[in-house]
Amino acid sequence: MTDLTKLVSQMTLEEKAALCTGAGPWVTTAVERLGIPQMVVTDGPHGVRRTEDLDVIAAKSKPATCFPTASCLSASWDVELIAEMGEALAEECIALGVDVVLGPSNNMKRTPLCGRNFEYFSEDPYLSGELAAAYIQAVQGKGVGTSLKHFAVNNQEYQRFSIDSVLDERSLHEIYLPAFETAVKRAKPWTVMCAYNKVNGDYCSEHHELLSDILKNDWGFEGLVVSDWGAVHDRVTGLKAGLDLEMPGPKPRRVQAVIEAVEAGDLDEAVLDEAVRRVLSIVFKAQETPKGQSEFDRAAHHALTRKVASEGMVLLKNEGILPLQNPASIAVIGRSAKHPHYQGGGSSHINPTQVDSPFDELKKLAPSASFSYAEGYGEGLEHNLDLITEAVAEAQAAEVALIFVALPVVIESEGYDRKALDLTEQQVNLIKSVSAVQSNTVVILNNGSAVAMSEWLDGVPAVLESWMMGQAGGGAIADILFGRVNPSGKLAETFPKALQDTPAYLNYPGENGQVHYGEGLFIGYRYYDAKQLEVEFAFGHGLSYTEFEYSNLKLASKSIKDSDGLELSVDITNVGDVAGKETVQLYIHDQESKLVRPYKELKGFAKVSLEPGETKTVRFKLNFRSFAYYHPVHKRWVTEDGDFDILIGASATDIRLKDTVTLSSTLELPSILNKESTVKEWLEDKKGKEVFEPMFKEITASFTSAMGADTASEADIGMDMTGFLMDLPLMSLLDFQDASLAEAPETIVQGLLAKVRS
Repeated sequence: MTDLTKLVSQMTLEEKAALCTGAGPWVTTAVERLGIPQMVVTDGPHGVRRTEDLDVIAAKSKPATCFPTASCLSASWDVELIAEMGEALAEECIALGVDVVLGPSNNMKRTPLCGRNFEYFSEDPYLSGELAAAYIQAVQGKGVGTSLKHFAVNNQEYQRFSIDSVLDERSLHEIYLPAFETAVKRAKPWTVMCAYNKVNGDYCSEHHELLSDILKNDWGFEGLVVSDWGAVHDRVTGLKAGLDLEMPGPKPRRVQAVIEAVEAGDLDEAVLDEAVRRVLSIVFKAQETPKGQSEFDRAAHHALTRKVASEGMVLLKNEGILPLQNPASIAVIGRSAKHPHYQGGGSSHINPTQVDSPFDELKKLAPSASFSYAEGYGEGLEHNLDLITEAVAEAQAAEVALIFVALPVVIESEGYDRKALDLTEQQVNLIKSVSAVQSNTVVILNNGSAVAMSEWLDGVPAVLESWMMGQAGGGAIADILFGRVNPSGKLAETFPKALQDTPAYLNYPGENGQVHYGEGLFIGYRYYDAKQLEVEFAFGHGLSYTEFEYSNLKLASKSIKDSDGLELSVDITNVGDVAGKETVQLYIHDQESKLVRPYKELKGFAKVSLEPGETKTVRFKLNFRSFAYYHPVHKRWVTEDGDFDILIGASATDIRLKDTVTLSSTLELPSILNKESTVKEWLEDKKGKEVFEPMFKEITASFTSAMGADTASEADIGMDMTGFLMDLPLMSLLDFQDASLAEAPETIVQGLLAKVRS
């Protein structure tokens, strides 16, 4: 094992400064005299984009398997399947000479308009964290590094290089950091990539609180922090904040700035040494697994892609038409049936080893059926009535119409956000026109995030969400439509009825360089719960060709300590006629809390496979964090005594079973009372109540007397005096009766506070 401390001591200042900036677009700096090799990194996260020329940032990439994007992966809710894909990715990295793959992307889906949502897992931090951890563990288990990105609060493409994401502390810690925290603590990624944007005024590449205080110190991250490509503004400030490696390179002026800062005493060389040590630790870890000396199994990985895609596709609606029952004639409509839309644009764009056409795969599974095809729409946004007329004619002549609809790249891609949730005008008119003449119409969607459907949904009996499905997704669609695979995907994001209903609608995209996260904790299903808004398809929704029955919810105890957690189980039975898979979702609801909380939050899930008539018991274990929320004054996660509902559901709006557990908090928290605290807050505080309650009756009686309310009824005053009193700051309550007090109000309150803190 290389002695990194000794190696750092042998390096010159110039060598150390150079090591902390890339030597090219995809390689780190080598130091030949000391035997320090370069490290090769490449874009991910759903395929290996290894460029043929490592000196060119956008060069043609070598053929690799294009797996489904994260929106499809997450809808599988299957950590074992994601791990299987991660192992395949690692095998391709090894074969193609890649040390670190840049992924997974783990940002929250704050708004469905984000153009990069196809790369992100979910609107829910618990689900995102679990999936990211499985991905990272699988890739790194084979000796290839990952880069968890984009840290943090990077939730839109609009002005992504400069926008300042302004949010409160609770939202940061409860929504936008937990998925990263889970992945860092459990899976230990080799690298974490900082985002382009600012958070509360500071660029993520220069954000000491995020990179050092939280990531490295609080979470114990031991790898290196790398910039997103081009995210660095001030290299010296970035180093001080905890940014270890700047990419891409070469950047001689950045290197020189670091050298001059050390020589001038503006940058402590120990800070630079720590960054160098972290970079070296990953460079040498990568060398433990030889790269570029093997081949990967293209056929096996293509088959795995088909499996992953079929597990992530979501049957949104089905009025008995699916699976198809051997129709004699099928009209296949829509450009994406022959020109599959299987991946997103931007840095994750893969040069696939092969691509399956949905049209060809359908024909393979129904050799006795006759197929016709109509393009339906073009590549862009143009409206063409002739294409619709042709599609209507083909649909009328067939028994079934399959409409393939893909959002064009001019609408959805990395680099820019969507303007609306709608499909194109041509696509909407196509669906409405075809379904008007053919009652047996199935719509197959290819998109990276939620789309609006209310204009046409009632007119079609079935909708299959097939996402950006990877290179073998065409076969996966055919498998589901013909019943070779029973669909089991569940939405990892809510599909709203209209853009105006979405949580960030009033605050996105921001103005004057800032976007305010005014919805706070309430993104995704948390928001729709709070507003009691009806959605098109709920978080966790997904249909099957069979049915499942939930029963026998058992809690290990009805009364627990937060430190002990809670074990529980539930039985799931397949009551249908075909084998299927069901994802059981566990939510918790805090019946009462001092600070506002979402109505329910996902805290567990499990995907189970069941034969017809089979029952399996699904077990969960909840821990301290399952019941806790982040308290911005205490600067930590806290629990409170009280009752929590345990909710078991098939989706966020389909809760099947419910029970209640009483939690006892073991936390001994310091009092946060101050001179502005209200009477109610004094009485709710354990220590405050102890010192204040003995004088409470006397003070309130004196107050009502001073106000003349002791001889008047509430009807005379026109107000609830008790409610008014409880909401008064204690200082103000005393101030109303200052003349009758032996001591000044300030003295009394300070004395009480001294007792509380003693």
